[in-house]
Amino acid sequence: MAKGGRRALRGYPPGCEALPTTRSTMSWGLRRICQLRNVRLVLGIVLVVVLLWLYLTLESDGGVDSNVDRDKVSHKSNSVSTSRVNQLVFQVNFQRLWTSYLTPMLIERYPGTPGSKKTRELIVNYLSTLSADWSVKLDTFEDKTPFGSLIFSNIVATLNPKAPQRLVLACHYDSKYFPHDDRGRAFVGATDSAVPCAIILEVVSALDQELLQSKKQGSERTLQLLFFDGEEAFKEWSDTDSLYGSRHLAELMAKTKYLPGASHSTEIQAMSLFVLLDLLGASETQILNHFSATSHWFDRLISIEKQLHRLGLLQAHYRELLYFHKDIFYGPVQDDHIPFLQRGVPVLHLISTPFPWMWHTMDDIEENLHPPTIENLCKIITIFVAEYLQL
Repeated sequence: MAKGGRRALRGYPPGCEALPTTRSTMSWGLRRICQLRNVRLVLGIVLVVVLLWLYLTLESDGGVDSNVDRDKVSHKSNSVSTSRVNQLVFQVNFQRLWTSYLTPMLIERYPGTPGSKKTRELIVNYLSTLSADWSVKLDTFEDKTPFGSLIFSNIVATLNPKAPQRLVLACHYDSKYFPHDDRGRAFVGATDSAVPCAIILEVVSALDQELLQSKKQGSERTLQLLFFDGEEAFKEWSDTDSLYGSRHLAELMAKTKYLPGASHSTEIQAMSLFVLLDLLGASETQILNHFSATSHWFDRLISIEKQLHRLGLLQAHYRELLYFHKDIFYGPVQDDHIPFLQRGVPVLHLISTPFPWMWHTMDDIEENLHPPTIENLCKIITIFVAEYLQL
C-alpha cells in the first residue's frame, strides 16, 4: 500500500487464486485462531515435558539431590518457645553486624589481594574473640587460574571438632575480579557475598553463650562455619574457573579421616546439613527451595518467618511471608554447595532468585542494600540454628 493513496491490484497475488471475500476471510480467521490455539497447546505440553525431563536428568546426574544421604536429613529440631524466640532475637545486634562485620568487608577482595587478606583476618579475629572458643583453621592451597597460579585460603571454624554431626553455615568471602571502571570504582560485592559473611558472624555472636553451653554439654550436633575463597570465576564460569575453594575443601574433607569410633569415616560424612548463603541483602529478596531432600528444613524457615512476623519482631515486614517461597520452581544454581552435594551432603541453598538487580555490577554497594531485609534474615537464621542444634 503506497503512502497517501491506493494502488489498484491487477490480477491475483503470486500463490493466490483469488482475493478473499468477507465471508471467506472470517472463516479463514476462525480456522487460523483454532490452529494457533492448538499450536500453543502443543508447545505448552512440549515445554512441560522438556522441563520435567531436564529436572529428572539433573536429579539423576546429581544436579539436584540424588546423591544425598537420606539418613542425614532425618534429624528433628525442637521448636523454640515464644519467650525464648523473643530473647534470642533480642540478642541479634544489627548495629554490630553492620559496622563491625559488614562495612569493613566492602572492599575489593578477590584472591591474592590485600583486601582478601584483610577480610580473612577480620573473620578469624572476630571468631577468636567469642566465648565459645572456636577451632579455626585455614585451608591454604595453590591452584591454576586464567591469570596463572594463585594462592587461596578457605576458613574452617568448628565449634566442637569432637561432635559426631555438624550443621554447616557457609558462604564465600572473595569478590569477583573486575577491572576498575572509568570512575575508578572497584567491585566490592555487597550482596555477593559480604552480607552473607556478616550475617553468619552475627548469628554466632548472638548465640555465643548458647553455643558455649552446647559445647560444654557435649551435644551430639555442633556448628561448623565455612568461608570459601575463590568462588567467583576470573573470566568465564566453567568447571575449572569457579568454585576454587569449595572444590578443594570438599575433596580434602572427603579424604580426611574423622575421629576414631565415629559412625562415619570422613569429615564430609559428618555434615548433617549444609546451609549456603549467597546474594543476600537487596530489597525484594526471594529465596526458593531447590532441593526435595531438605524441603522440611525449608519449611522450618517458612514457619520461623511467619512466627517472627506474628510476634512483630521483623522490620518493614508487611506480609506474613516476604522471603521464603516454596511453591515457585527455580532450577538449581551453580554455587559452592555443588562439590558437597555431589558427595552426598544435604543442602539448603539460601540464595536470592532471581538474582539481585545489581548482581556483578559496580552498583553492588552498601548504598543499595536494604537494612531491614538483612536484619530480618539474620533473625530468622539465628532461630533456625537454635532450633536445629536444640540450644
